[in-house]
Amino acid sequence: MKKRLFSGIQPSGDVHIGNYLGAIKNWVRLIDQYECIFCIVDYHAVTIEYNPKDMQKRILNAAAVNIASGLDPNRCIVFVQSYVPEHTELAWILNTITPMGHLERMTQFKDKSKQNAENINAGLFTYPILQAADILIYKSEAVPVGEDQVQHIELAREIVRKFNTRYGETFPEPKEILSEASRIMGLDGKAKMSKSLGNYISLVETPESIGKKLSTAVTDENRKRRTDAGNPDVCNLFTLHKHFSKNEQIETINAVCRTAEIGCVECKKILSNNIIETLTPIRLKYEHLVNDQDYLLNILHTGAKRCKEIVRDTMSEVKKKMGLI
Repeated sequence: MKKRLFSGIQPSGDVHIGNYLGAIKNWVRLIDQYECIFCIVDYHAVTIEYNPKDMQKRILNAAAVNIASGLDPNRCIVFVQSYVPEHTELAWILNTITPMGHLERMTQFKDKSKQNAENINAGLFTYPILQAADILIYKSEAVPVGEDQVQHIELAREIVRKFNTRYGETFPEPKEILSEASRIMGLDGKAKMSKSLGNYISLVETPESIGKKLSTAVTDENRKRRTDAGNPDVCNLFTLHKHFSKNEQIETINAVCRTAEIGCVECKKILSNNIIETLTPIRLKYEHLVNDQDYLLNILHTGAKRCKEIVRDTMSEVKKKMGLI
């Protein structure tokens, strides 16, 4: 039998190429190696202030763009977290065995608290426990994540050990699977690609918009004139070439940039064409999905139904071992 894999993505707005390279592309690669469960984690998303009128659209858009990117519902489960209330039920149980000190060490809580100083809520603090519950309720053994989430997977393993010690062997210890593209910098070249910073290219961006964004993107800041030699090693866009351009193009650009045989404008045009070629099929499939919401909702409800069959057994076992049944 295949090992079970779980991962989730927040419905927090546009899904960008950083999300695609750092997570979704890796998920697609793993579909046939594992029994895969992918979740739109809407309960995680409500820890940050949001407009309730926009949330349903955000959830459906996140589901559509992930399916359009290759999460084939015939080969994996795709569902919405709040459709399966056992996630939060198990999270409460895990709250009772997780030391406060473990949560206080979480760097993401510190970072998010700075970003949301006016709304530092208990949900932000216990976020990693719900994340652990998401993983453990399916007895998942593999979790593809970015480097910034490794600390949360380590906490999930600590929670597993505490639960298994106190109540008996129940959960496996999940192991993280890191993407080869764990940190994609934004078009400003200063920070990680982010929706909040506006330094991103959406997976469903139009060709015109992709070209416009890349035209103003930061390259090698030491290259002031077209005749100056460039250094691809410090050029953020060359990193994107490595993910979107063909091998022979990458080799050529690496060579001719250093000898000033190609300028940044020409280099950006090549990259733009290659990104457009990759993203156009995703955008077209996404548009089809969001225009057929009944079909999209059927996928999500079917995924949730399959999940409920799994979590029912897990929660029955958990409660029995805890003396709750």
